[in-house]
Amino acid sequence: MNRDTQTLILFDVDGTLTAARKVIEPVMAQFLQELRKKVKVGLVGGSDLVKIAEQMGGDDVIHHFDYVFAENGLVAYKDGVQIGQQNLLKHMGEEILQRVINFSLQYLSQLTLPAKRGTFIEFRSSMLNICPVGRSCSQAERDEFGIYDQEHKIREKFKAALQKEFAGCGLEFAIGGQISLDVYPTGWNKTFCLQFGGNDHEIFEDPRTIGHSVTSPEDTRKQVTATMETEH
Repeated sequence: MNRDTQTLILFDVDGTLTAARKVIEPVMAQFLQELRKKVKVGLVGGSDLVKIAEQMGGDDVIHHFDYVFAENGLVAYKDGVQIGQQNLLKHMGEEILQRVINFSLQYLSQLTLPAKRGTFIEFRSSMLNICPVGRSCSQAERDEFGIYDQEHKIREKFKAALQKEFAGCGLEFAIGGQISLDVYPTGWNKTFCLQFGGNDHEIFEDPRTIGHSVTSPEDTRKQVTATMETEH
């Protein structure tokens, strides 16, 4: 069967190819490589490349997929070669960047959560990642915060406060993953990666894509397999 080079199947990482912040299972890794024989395959995640590589089994992840989009697609790789990168500091400027950081730290200091650890704000090349529980939390603490957040809407309220404080500043605020929020210039969500071939809902809803909701890596394999059998 000839490879369909006109079709790109673009996967989110957490909850789609792996459990949240967990390493990909061998059966899924093998499934993706078999899929690459039929169509082009890409990854898009909100995390930086280091974290995506950890979850996907190694630093050579950029060579195992046709496209890898880190940081919501703002750091882009094609066939193992970097083809794009945005610069948050250059775009925002130090003044607005520090305003966001200072406001966030003050807001976080007023929260009482089941646990607080370290690395509450992570500066990435293309976004700020703000984490109320702290990114150095354990998996158990991560899960505990996730449950607490669902009940008390910690990130939802934080996002609203950020939107109010920085209205008109050209920034977007998105609840990302299980424990954090992302801050980036308007338009720098995951749909940014589509120019090369987002958060995930934006890609799902974009008219340039056909979105599929999945509940787990197993569901991902099942749906992709069924779709490929139907179309081929």
